[in-house]
Amino acid sequence: MSKQLSIFLLGLFIGLSVKVQSPGAIIDVQHYNFAIQLNDKNDTIKGTADISLKFLKDASSFKINLVKQNKAGKGMLVNAVTENGANIQFQQDEDAVNITTSAIPGSEHTYTISYQGIPADGLIISTNKFGHRTFFGDNWPNRAHNWLPCVDEPADKATVDFIVTAPGHYQVVANGLKVSETELPGSLKLTHWKESASLSTKVIVIGVADFAIDHTGDVKGIPVYTYVFPENKSTGFSSYAVAKEILAYYIDKLGPYAFEKLANVQSKTIFGGMENASAIFYFENSVGDKGIETLMAHEIAHQWFGDAASEKNFSHLWLSEGFATFMTNVYLESKYGADTLKDRLIKDRKKVLQFEKERMTPVVDTAVKSNYMQLLNANSYEKGGWVLHMLRRKLGDEVFWNGIRAYYAKYDGGNANTDDLRAVMEQASGQDLKQFFRQWLFTPGHPQLNISWKYDATKKMVNISIEQKQENPYEFTLECLIDKKMYKIEVKEKKTTLGIPITAKPVNVTFDPNVNLLVGFEVVKGN
Repeated sequence: MSKQLSIFLLGLFIGLSVKVQSPGAIIDVQHYNFAIQLNDKNDTIKGTADISLKFLKDASSFKINLVKQNKAGKGMLVNAVTENGANIQFQQDEDAVNITTSAIPGSEHTYTISYQGIPADGLIISTNKFGHRTFFGDNWPNRAHNWLPCVDEPADKATVDFIVTAPGHYQVVANGLKVSETELPGSLKLTHWKESASLSTKVIVIGVADFAIDHTGDVKGIPVYTYVFPENKSTGFSSYAVAKEILAYYIDKLGPYAFEKLANVQSKTIFGGMENASAIFYFENSVGDKGIETLMAHEIAHQWFGDAASEKNFSHLWLSEGFATFMTNVYLESKYGADTLKDRLIKDRKKVLQFEKERMTPVVDTAVKSNYMQLLNANSYEKGGWVLHMLRRKLGDEVFWNGIRAYYAKYDGGNANTDDLRAVMEQASGQDLKQFFRQWLFTPGHPQLNISWKYDATKKMVNISIEQKQENPYEFTLECLIDKKMYKIEVKEKKTTLGIPITAKPVNVTFDPNVNLLVGFEVVKGN
């Protein structure tokens, strides 16, 4: 069978997206229709959520996440829950709406929840740096249910419509494509956005502000837009335009873009960048910032990894953040050269080793059950990116990228965990990768090496000794550059010794010269 046919059959076999729910889930949301009313007089929002769902098991009740109004007056109060216009019994607790109903597995229902309140979080209502009022969704990781009734976890993905009624001077951006924009009495405007791809709640969003808007152009049929505050119009349109180049690179490298547009939005949220699907939010001062290309490369990479192909739960966050970190490095390598990649890997390695001094935990961190913000660390980002870099070097570019494209094709629109990625990469490479994944992703720490070398003039041999100082030995390939010739040393045991024939005493002996290994090491040269 030809290599081309093998690749084709691999892609055909895994081409269907895989959608899963959390263990024990009663419902699977199919679609959200959120009608939101905003005003300039106060921070109270009024909402109507039509939630179409399928029952996965027999049920007499189920929950929809929504934060209840607290003593400070922040949160949402539910006015009614209905189905086909008939009132449904419900009870609201601090974090959810408990809905009493009877349903059988496979049955589909649409429930309407009417509510209002001041968002405790999730929808940031504030003023931007120019003193103008803004409304920006800010849902990651599970903050959407501060303002939207939903199943607020990454495993439950659904399509979504946003129908926003707001004062007419605002422009509204959201996921998907704009369906309509209608002037209403009382100087109001209704804007309808529709997203046809299934999304996790962490990346569904609206942004409402006085925007200057630019259609930057199209990339392979995908319209690219810039939304910035009018005061930043000139600089913003220019600095955000690099998004087209980034988008084109990723489409060529990874496969089709999953969404119907790409909007890059100047915003006011808690993050420097947030990868909301097809409507990425960037911090206020990103316009004209020297790091905007790198930031955009990271957030646009998330459209593939994190948004389209999502982690099953936050323990596997590296499948989002590690991929975005890695793809940023790859994009910058393609544009600025291999030395740029090396420099970034060196900096990333330092971050990882420093983080391990503060907190020793594996990349796949199952100990974190809530407060997922603590997972935004060097393990999820830099170490995750490093693991992909090492896997690329281990498999070689052709096999690695075939595997990554196959992984994306399989899980586009669905959810994966780390073992799912491993299975795809094993199929693509024909290699057993259990040890590689176990040591780098499920084991805390890294190899710490003591390396010594000495030239034996009599035997014309460079004798090398490599000792792993950590408790459990890793298996890896260590590159050694002796003068201008590269050697690869396979390390599997706590101590590895070998001799390399060299006709004359070497001038330079360098270990890991291409920055391909996430290790700490000390080198001692013998006399």
